[in-house]
Amino acid sequence: MEDQETLGFEHMGLDPRLLQAVADLGWSRPTLIQEKAIPLALEGKDLLARARTGSGKTAAYAIPMLQLLLHKKATGPVKEQAVRGLVLVPTKELARQAQFMIQQLAAYCARDVRVANVSAAEDSASQRAMLMEKPDVVVGTPSRILNHLQQDNLKLRDSLELLVVDEADLLFSFGFEDELKSLLCHLPRIYQAFLMSATFNEDVQTLKELVLHNPVTLKLQESQLPGPDQLQQFQVVCETEEDKFLLLYALLKLSLIRGKALLFVNTLDRGYRLRLFLEQFRIPSCVLNGELPLRSRCHIISQFNQGFYDCVIATDAEVLGPPVKGKRRGRGSKGDKASDPESGVARGIDFHYVSAVLNFDLPPTPEAYVHRAGRTARANNPGTVLTFVLPTEQPCLGKIEALLSEEGEAPILLPYQFKMEEIESFRYRCRDAMRSVTKQAIREARLKEIKEELLHSEKLKTYFEDNPRDLQLLRHDLPLHPAVVKPHLGNVPDYLVPAALRGLVHPRKKRRKLSSFRKTKKVKTQNPLRDFKHRGKKPKATAKPS
Repeated sequence: MEDQETLGFEHMGLDPRLLQAVADLGWSRPTLIQEKAIPLALEGKDLLARARTGSGKTAAYAIPMLQLLLHKKATGPVKEQAVRGLVLVPTKELARQAQFMIQQLAAYCARDVRVANVSAAEDSASQRAMLMEKPDVVVGTPSRILNHLQQDNLKLRDSLELLVVDEADLLFSFGFEDELKSLLCHLPRIYQAFLMSATFNEDVQTLKELVLHNPVTLKLQESQLPGPDQLQQFQVVCETEEDKFLLLYALLKLSLIRGKALLFVNTLDRGYRLRLFLEQFRIPSCVLNGELPLRSRCHIISQFNQGFYDCVIATDAEVLGPPVKGKRRGRGSKGDKASDPESGVARGIDFHYVSAVLNFDLPPTPEAYVHRAGRTARANNPGTVLTFVLPTEQPCLGKIEALLSEEGEAPILLPYQFKMEEIESFRYRCRDAMRSVTKQAIREARLKEIKEELLHSEKLKTYFEDNPRDLQLLRHDLPLHPAVVKPHLGNVPDYLVPAALRGLVHPRKKRRKLSSFRKTKKVKTQNPLRDFKHRGKKPKATAKPS
């Protein structure tokens, strides 16, 4: 057992090509879930694994899947090319992420193992052609996989050998229960299966009975979030809604929070209200939500990871609530009915180097808090979670603290030591900005962004395929400007900065925006003599006062 506890990638009997890919990714040692799951999976056992978000669950199933496929192609009898691996995920973003990770691990054996992603509904024709080539591994949401099975674009009954259900605890909450049960009827009776989840609940137990056969359960003895030495978690009690906007303004405008930040709200309207509020102070941000096209959502995540902008406002899918039995999937609260039911931000998406997660709205459930907080302090990077709480929300906060302190007696959410009276001088500015963000402005902002993103996503698709560098010029944090923006609010006079904060404040630098004319030509000074000389005329004489 000691050898197994200290097992490294090089001791797992992996193909040299996989080891080379792992080395290129910079993984010197497997994570706990990878160390325990990969050897069991290579032995042919079904797995039910629970590990916290950001712990490397994707590689924990991708590595043994690739190893088993490569081994059978190298040693077994020659078989007809067919789909032998299937990965089911609850969201389109997670499907793209899983596909990318599998392709990275298969970088040195891409000719032997091909991966296809069929999660995007708008690419049905191209997906049909791609499935005709019978890739080795197919990734997608249950609804898209079932659709291809029903249209005979995909056949698994005689070929499937490996089934992976990632983020299993989310599948039913996204309304995929009926699709999943129908999908299982198209699979063979015998196959190896992996269920990967961040939590164990009734839905996971139901899936276990449907999918797994005598599984090995891996319930790793680790906390759901990193320890206080890596992840700092704070709560700040705001007496009013206005105080939340005031505090956020001070944190961002005075750069008291360094690095990239994720701001979570509970509805799309709240997200756009927050973005328009920040625009009043020239704080760039973008909203990531299910109404945008898939390419736009993935582009936002990609640019955020590359450092194009530092602030993303997100709504997590769980706030839409679990669907009612027999009702159509994805019907959420008022104002969110158009959201893509297969989109999710709080779970699984790998945001890179997030310094802070700000819960502007309190998460609806303790589990949602865990999944939001899991976006920061990933791998060995430090992180901070700051939760804004109204006095009426204290009971809900108590449930979150109860969940987090199951394994320890020390309080997890520490009080945030911040004196609101120090930023009282900014209150009138916040009130002025909040009055400008009306319901009409929010509706116009949502409509404008959807129209622009649809244009970028569809009409410019071919152009950007030929000119990938120009794609970087599309930014998602540009001002929407449906609200009245007052220029003076973007500057912070020195006399408004609290004396206690002047040594810590690093105001955001104003970004210079030059038009193409100003970039190429110098602006002429207003000189009437020169202007008339240029036109070949003389200025008229003006009468002198007597």
